[in-house]
Parts: sequence; C-alpha cells; structure tokens
Amino acid sequence: MKIQDILKGKKEWRAHVARVKALPKDYQIVYREIQKYLFKVGPVELTEGTGLLSGIVDLFEEGAASGKGVLEVTGSNVAAFCDDLIKDSKTYADIYQESVNREVNKAVKKVTDKTK
Repeated sequence: MKIQDILKGKKEWRAHVARVKALPKDYQIVYREIQKYLFKVGPVELTEGTGLLSGIVDLFEEGAASGKGVLEVTGSNVAAFCDDLIKDSKTYADIYQESVNREVNKAVKKVTDKTK
C-alpha cells in the first residue's frame, strides 16, 4: 500500500467522521452503535473504505433533513436493521467457517485414507 493511499484513506475517514458529527444527537448515538455492531459482526467490505458506513450516513442525513427521528429510519430493532444491510455481504465469520470446514475435511480425509 502506498503512502498516498493511506493518506487518502485517512482524509476520507476524517470527512466521514465530520459528517457523523453534523447529525442530530439521536442519529449520532444510533450510528455509533451500528458502527460497533458492524465492526463486531465483521462484514469484509468494512475494511475496504467507508462505502457501507457512508451509505448509512446518507440515509441518516436524509432522515434528519425530513424531520424524522432516527428510529423512524432504522426501525426499533437496530440490530435487525444492520443484519438486513449486510445480509448479502461476506463476513469474517463466513471466512472462518469455511476455514474450519476445510481443515476438518482435510483431517478426516487423512484419517480415512490411512484406514483403507
């Protein structure tokens, strides 16, 4: 990775954070919880820029501009809102599950090949 890419990423992140800070307080609180949730659940695309998070801020900016409360935008079950956002995304859990299955299959194959 080039230094220019790192600096560009930091600049984009600072701009993103400034957009979040400009939201009404209730939106900021829910955004931070969504961000924490997504970082724990681990959609792989979160490490590839601010795309998904920026989309959430876009949605929140529109909701705030139209005078809606944040839960009118997300619904009262914020975790379900998050799950719906990433339902088609590959997560780190998916990658780990694939790795476990691959290792188990490899080990079982070794054992069964020896018994033949």
